Amino acid sequence: MVKQSQLKYLTIIILLCLSSAAESHLTVDFYSKSCPKFLDIVRETITNKQISTPTTAAAALRLFFHDCFPNGCDASVLVSSTAFNTAERDSSINLSLPGDGFDVVIRAKTALELACPNTVSCSDIIAVAVRDLLVTVGGPYYEISLGRRDSRTSKSSLVSDLLPLPSMQISKLIDQFSSKGFSVQEMVALSGAHTIGFSHCKEFTNRVNPNNSTGYNPRFADALRKACSNYKNDPTLSVFNDVMTPNKFDNMYFQNIPKGLGLLESDHGLFSDPRTRPFVELYARDQDRFFKDFAGAMQKLSLYGVLTGRQGEIRRRCDAIN
Repeated sequence: MVKQSQLKYLTIIILLCLSSAAESHLTVDFYSKSCPKFLDIVRETITNKQISTPTTAAAALRLFFHDCFPNGCDASVLVSSTAFNTAERDSSINLSLPGDGFDVVIRAKTALELACPNTVSCSDIIAVAVRDLLVTVGGPYYEISLGRRDSRTSKSSLVSDLLPLPSMQISKLIDQFSSKGFSVQEMVALSGAHTIGFSHCKEFTNRVNPNNSTGYNPRFADALRKACSNYKNDPTLSVFNDVMTPNKFDNMYFQNIPKGLGLLESDHGLFSDPRTRPFVELYARDQDRFFKDFAGAMQKLSLYGVLTGRQGEIRRRCDAIN
């Protein structure tokens, strides 16, 4: 016969398990009671930032991808390095992340800490801020499930070789996305993020030299050479990824690629590879389909490797582990 003390102990264990399960459940209304103005505060913050700095949407989108894709959406890319640790943001592939992406998240976190102290995770802020910023530049709206926790670690060594490079062959990109559970079509849809933002000259100048500009429209290649002629002396020189509608989220990126107006080697690869070309052509002619697939892929990415419940923490500052 089970003793009363044993029953009490078992009851406590069951309640703890149920509590843990409840904490691990992400919902769209996660902050409805604990921080009811969460969405309003984020929207006000991103609107003010985007108006003053129109490149913010692209910067935040890239920051979000660089946070989520390597090891999950846990805000680890926001953490600053210390004398004892080199954090993700200081890995070589992250050094070119624009500061405006970091800034908009920090602004939102500061406002939220005043309204709802120690309640909203930095990883939830990034996910919602990016969604809302995309809407401000014409992109699709999609629901974001909330309740993520922030990582307690951030190490540069943990992101090595886990992020796509502009010079990667399509086969390598497909393998990389497949290892994270993304299909070829989802990879192409996410590549549509290049419809906003810019790339530094060093990422493509070797492909637009006079003797070898395969895949580029000749006039476009010539314009790129001129725009980047001084990049070795000024490494900050950059060019818009979409030269036609650089500040609008639309399907122009996919329309550009077949015309030789793609900027990066990976952009050209999407059209030359038979596995990805049909999706480029589909999204070039059907913006609604692109928006639908992009929104679905972003939702999926936002749930990749998330920490919930006791797995992570709510950082008081997004750039420092508690």
